Amino acid sequence: MHTMKNNRAKVGIIGGAGYTGQELVRLTYGHPRMELVWVTSESGAGKRVPGTALTFDPVASVDFGSVDLVFSCLPHGASGEWSLRARAAGPRVVDLSSDLRSGEGGAVYGLPELWREDVRGAELVGNPGCYPTGVQLGLAPALRASLVDTGRPIIVDAASGVTGAGLTPKREYMFGEVAEDYRAYGVGNAHRHVPEMARGLARAAGGEAPPFVFTPHLLPVRRGILETMYVPLRERIPADALASLYREHYADEPFVELFDGELPSLRHVNGRNVVAIGFADVNVDPPVVLVVAALDNLVKGAAGQALQNANLMLGFDEREGIPA
Repeated sequence: MHTMKNNRAKVGIIGGAGYTGQELVRLTYGHPRMELVWVTSESGAGKRVPGTALTFDPVASVDFGSVDLVFSCLPHGASGEWSLRARAAGPRVVDLSSDLRSGEGGAVYGLPELWREDVRGAELVGNPGCYPTGVQLGLAPALRASLVDTGRPIIVDAASGVTGAGLTPKREYMFGEVAEDYRAYGVGNAHRHVPEMARGLARAAGGEAPPFVFTPHLLPVRRGILETMYVPLRERIPADALASLYREHYADEPFVELFDGELPSLRHVNGRNVVAIGFADVNVDPPVVLVVAALDNLVKGAAGQALQNANLMLGFDEREGIPA
């Protein structure tokens, strides 16, 4: 395996031509402690990697052992296999698909704000999904404080920009199908991120996951996620008191931004590696409080979080090279 020299890590990206891959290329190419050595793309092989002096390589031609860390941005179902191949060659690996998030191959789950010590120095990390990142960070403090009434379901209404669906052409994501429309999909807790959310919420609660209903929607925008969570409470707690609890819980977290007196929107987070969280009272019995989380699905929901994990894996400052 390549040995890191001059405090700079050599990195490679598998599948760098998609939306997440492009974002990761941009971030790693400008990272002060990383050197981007190669980027793969089967369809783009031989073409220039935008914004760099590199050209895309076919994945079979790259030497995994030539780098200190590999990011895999291939589609679900393919990425995990290549991540395990890369790891077997020596480098640390961050897999950005859903393939390794439940611990396959010995991977740890990379959500630093909740389980940082699992990630620090790890050799293989499953990067969280975009929707689960907002849901887990939006609910974990309330669950850890045993404030949630688990006899009633948490309702999560989530909406994402179309880049969350990936670069593969599909009719339902064409401009003419998405513009001036707004629709639900993956209803009935059928979305592939639901098991990941359940595992994370169970871990945050220290037992079983609370019941929840997750309904994603497609927004007619390019990027960004907004998740509105209706949280049933054991007893009435004003939104400002809940906000104080969250401020204490996330006091030292550079990538969690808490809002007072207003709710976050996509404008607050796009292009940034943050989850912005706000709160609102709901005048209803039994008591419910509103928690709203916003994040950029390509940054904190994917590439930025992967870089955050990579920094921890390599012993760098977690914030280096990341747009806060």
